[in-house]
Amino acid sequence: MHALIVVAHHDARSLSHSLAAQVAEGLGPSHSFEIADLFAEAFDPRFNAADHAVHRRQEQPPADVLAEQARIDRADALVLVYPVYWWSMPALLKGWIDRVFANGWAFDFSLEENRTQKKLGHLRVHLLGVGGADAGTYGRHGYEAAMKAQIDHGIFDYCGARVLTSELLLESESQDPALHLRTARSIGRDLFSRAGATAAVQAG
Repeated sequence: MHALIVVAHHDARSLSHSLAAQVAEGLGPSHSFEIADLFAEAFDPRFNAADHAVHRRQEQPPADVLAEQARIDRADALVLVYPVYWWSMPALLKGWIDRVFANGWAFDFSLEENRTQKKLGHLRVHLLGVGGADAGTYGRHGYEAAMKAQIDHGIFDYCGARVLTSELLLESESQDPALHLRTARSIGRDLFSRAGATAAVQAG
């Protein structure tokens, strides 16, 4: 089994990068992985005229988008590790989704038939958001529910992908990072056993 671990942080020494590495280590030798460092790879997150033409089904996706789609197609699981900026994901990661999860690949939208077909039903997704605030702040203001609505449901459910893990690792600037690193390693260790368990439930 193969995992694509996507990290969106400019600092290679950040907690986000350390968490991504721990997920990878947790996978162990029986599984493979690839870490996509969007900042280091200089992925362009700007949705442009070419991307709009793709959405309208007038053009094929640009080469950089095709390359990212191919990386996801090779993966049995997609793991996103990112810092929380203004109660959502960073613009770099959101732009990656805007461009890569395109009409015709992630979903099929037909204006004439007024329907949307989900195309990523095979994809298993794991989300690790890194936040500085505490759980009380996220709960009191509804931030956690809002993030799940816009990311878990609004993005991945729209495409048919199943979110198996959705974790907010909070108090990242005040808490001992070892706790979050252990959580990330545990998620990596259980990554494909969770997928197998879900598949077994569906089959039953």
